[in-house]
Formats: sequence, structure tokens, C-alpha cells
Amino acid sequence: MSQFYQSHKSIFLLSLLLLAAVAVVLPIAAQQSDPKAVRPRQVFPRNEQAPDEVLKIDTDLVSVDVRASDSEGRPLRNLVQEDFKIFMDGTEQPLAFFQVERRSGEPRPLAMVFAVDISGSMTPDEMNRLRRALNAFSEKLSDHPALYAVMSFGMNVKTVQKFTTEANKLDRAIERLAKEPNGLSTHTYDAVDDAVRMLVRHAPRTREGRLIKRAVLVVTDGFPVGDTVSAPVVIERANAADASIYVVTLPSYSRVLPAALQNPLPTPLDVSGLAELTGGRSVYADETNYEALFRALAEEVTSAYVLAFYPPEEKRHDGRFHTIKVQGPNGVMLSQSRPGFQTAK
Repeated sequence: MSQFYQSHKSIFLLSLLLLAAVAVVLPIAAQQSDPKAVRPRQVFPRNEQAPDEVLKIDTDLVSVDVRASDSEGRPLRNLVQEDFKIFMDGTEQPLAFFQVERRSGEPRPLAMVFAVDISGSMTPDEMNRLRRALNAFSEKLSDHPALYAVMSFGMNVKTVQKFTTEANKLDRAIERLAKEPNGLSTHTYDAVDDAVRMLVRHAPRTREGRLIKRAVLVVTDGFPVGDTVSAPVVIERANAADASIYVVTLPSYSRVLPAALQNPLPTPLDVSGLAELTGGRSVYADETNYEALFRALAEEVTSAYVLAFYPPEEKRHDGRFHTIKVQGPNGVMLSQSRPGFQTAK
């Protein structure tokens, strides 16, 4: 993981230079909240032990989601188990489990947390469009066994709706987002961290004998400010929980850019690798494609192949990090949900 951040250091510095122009129109001074006025955020309650599942796998079976696409980025759904090879620390492992989401047949269960930015930079029109788009997302997956939760984040992170299967509760939660008090900070990484913990604590790995897809969908303007948890830590925890992070950057991000820079710049979230390193995807919404974009994301979230294996006996509890690498047919582009896993001692 550290190699990724070193290799992207130059990209990050370049992005900072480009974003310097943005500082002219962003109320940066207002976003610098007084640290004495904000109670330090505790990752866990004072009397609660950190759950082992956040940083360790909870069974010997190791799973990884894999998205397959052709050279033009179109998803491939017709691959079979024999098309894949999986390697742990460079050594091929026998597949113990293979599952693919198909248009017909039993749909894969899903546990999804919507984490929505309600900071002052989100416009009322965006909130209305967002409500319709999130409803379009859930409607697209109406035939899936699905659990949805909603979080809001600005200066603070708040659970607006705990996991539910009821569409009307989800809709009411999204409606309430517009009434949530906003703030001058945007604690994006803190929100994702809390969402991953919610998935670990309340979304079991399996349902009805099928591995659950765990995911977080972050909707934001792309400017995290004031977080107490770093991007590398959040990515590590998401990988350990086998949770994929999807990021939708709203038009308010591009509106604050100088006219000469209207092609989307990498946001700080892009530079961090939050989506890329967890097997998710980062996309930009425009003024017209909210609902179509969210329907496409719903399709993508549930279109992965699931591969799983049992590590060698002597490495199942050695307390070390082990790499995972999936190979597919020549010419097929693969994106996997995590680069490795941490075993318990």
C-alpha cells in the first residue's frame, strides 16, 4: 500500500498546484474550524473494544470480488471458473468458491451504505436530484436481497437510517437529508470509516448461503476537509472488510474550477485511491445524468465475479499481510476489490 502512495506523490503535488486556483473562490478560511471547538472524534466508544473484523478476516475463507471488462470498458458476464487463476503471495491457489451475478438466476445479496455530503457546498437542487437518483438506484436492484443504510456527513458523521429492507424508509431517510444541519467541514474519510464499521457489525458475510456484496456509495463535491482518519487507514479497513467504495462527484465540484479547467481534475479522493484500491469506481455526475448514472452504478455494483480460496494451513493464522492477484484470459481487463488480506494470530 505504501508503494502506491509514494508513486502517486507527484500526482498529488500536481493536483495541489492545480487546485490552488480553486482557493480563490472557495471559502477556505471558513472551512478551517477551530480544533478546540470540536470534540475529538473517537473511533470507538471509550468502553468498547475495536472489533477484530475491521482489520482481520473473520473466517479462513478469503474472498475477492473481480470486475471483468473488454478493451473498451464494457463488462463481461460470460466468463467461467476455468477462466480465472488466483495467486496468494505469488503462488497459485485452488479456487474453493466461484460465483457470478447473471441477468438470470439467483441475485447476489447486497449491503450498501449511502454516505451523503451535506456540507454547505451541496446545493438544494443537487439534493433533490440526488434523492431521485438514489431511489432509482434501489429500484434498479428491487429484485435483489438488499440492505440499505444512509449516513450524512459534513462537520460530523451521522447515521440517518440504519440498515433496512424497506424502500419507504430509505426514501424518507433521503428526504430528511435536506433538513440535516450542514457544516463548514467535510469529513469524507471519517464517514467512509464509519460506514465500513457499520457493514462489519451489521452486515454478515453470507446470507442464504451466498456471499454478500458489501459496498459504500459516497456522494460528495470532492473536497474532504477536517477528517480525523487518514485515507490509507480507511482503505486498509475497507480491504479487510472486503468492502468496495464507490464515489460520485457532483457538479458543484466543477463549478468552482476556473473556466480553463472545466475538464474534471482528479479530486483528493481520486488521488488517495479510495475507490481504485477497494475495487470500486469514481465517477463524475453532470447536470442531467443523475438517475442514469446511478442506475448504471447499481448494475456495476452487483456485476462482479466472486472468487474465494483457503490459504495454506501454516499461513492462516500467522498475523501477516498476504497479497492476492487474480489473472484472467488474455485481453480481459480485471479490477479486484482488494490487493490482499491480513490474517489473525
